[in-house]
Amino acid sequence: MDAVIPASLRYSREQLMASYPYARPHNEAGYRLHGGFDAQDAYVSPRVLHRWPAVRAWGAALETRGWPLIDATTSLLKLPNYPTVAQERVLLRNGLGQSFWNSLTITGIVEARGKALVSYVPPDMRKLIVEDISDTATGHLHLGLLEAHGMDEGGGDPRTPDLGAHDAMWFACRDLVFGKDAYPMPAPPESISRPVEVDREMPLISPEHGGLIKMLMNVLMIEVRAESFFAFCCDVLRDPVLFVDRRPAADQAAVLVERIRQDEQIHVGYLQAVISELRSFTVRTTDGHEVPGSQIIDPVWADMVEWHGVREREASRGRTRAEIERQAIDKLGPQAGARLIVEFDSLEVEAA
Repeated sequence: MDAVIPASLRYSREQLMASYPYARPHNEAGYRLHGGFDAQDAYVSPRVLHRWPAVRAWGAALETRGWPLIDATTSLLKLPNYPTVAQERVLLRNGLGQSFWNSLTITGIVEARGKALVSYVPPDMRKLIVEDISDTATGHLHLGLLEAHGMDEGGGDPRTPDLGAHDAMWFACRDLVFGKDAYPMPAPPESISRPVEVDREMPLISPEHGGLIKMLMNVLMIEVRAESFFAFCCDVLRDPVLFVDRRPAADQAAVLVERIRQDEQIHVGYLQAVISELRSFTVRTTDGHEVPGSQIIDPVWADMVEWHGVREREASRGRTRAEIERQAIDKLGPQAGARLIVEFDSLEVEAA
């Protein structure tokens, strides 16, 4: 359900926070959740009445100026999801559900951290950019784009304080197929963002502006990685040989993942538009010069893509592999666990 794109490229915070009217609320697995359903019983994401038309209009305006939108698809991920669907199938069919349960739980915990965007106050981008940004996505970061993103991920909308966001939706998925307390709570990673190895990767601009831009890049790549995880989850949850004693619940969990996936598309859209716009602008440096935005953006974006798409996936694979081996031995014993891991590893080779 999309509104007609208006001629104006300027929006108020109230407009960017507005939702479609819902015919019925969104409730699953005992959770009261954001979003809702229209008169045709189709799921409608929260706060997209004007956000989606705005993001599409800003992207179209940028391309009209001769600047393409950057790639923000899973083609940026040079390594596949780990474990693969075939590997996860082997684990689940042998009673090793903890890895998948942990993934769903940790994803919910990490999503909850996104609530920090609700109260985040970005630096004034007009001080950084030479051009007038009133009609751009960049010019609306402080007018609800970041705030709405945070509410989508972790809640915090004062108008609906009792509704869960993506954090609760992931917990609902987990509860549907495993139960809330099937395994001990896992320890989530301290951060899933690319670490900074130097004090200032963008030395020509202020630390405040550089910090915001890198945060936006990190979040966009996390959203790209999430798309890979959505596909993995749906394939696992809809596999007819898995969760046979909870088949309807697993199918419904996959539907929930698809709703999260739908919600997340607006995040990819506005972040893609902002980073693409930043490439097109003229940027004021701290020493009083003016340089093309692409000179600032492109090197850091390239390394951000490399880290999230290759280096972090390699490191995460090693951590995940070690934890799965530990779980297999604890659950099945040394010999049976070792045999399962041989089969598990062979499936990765086949998928390569």
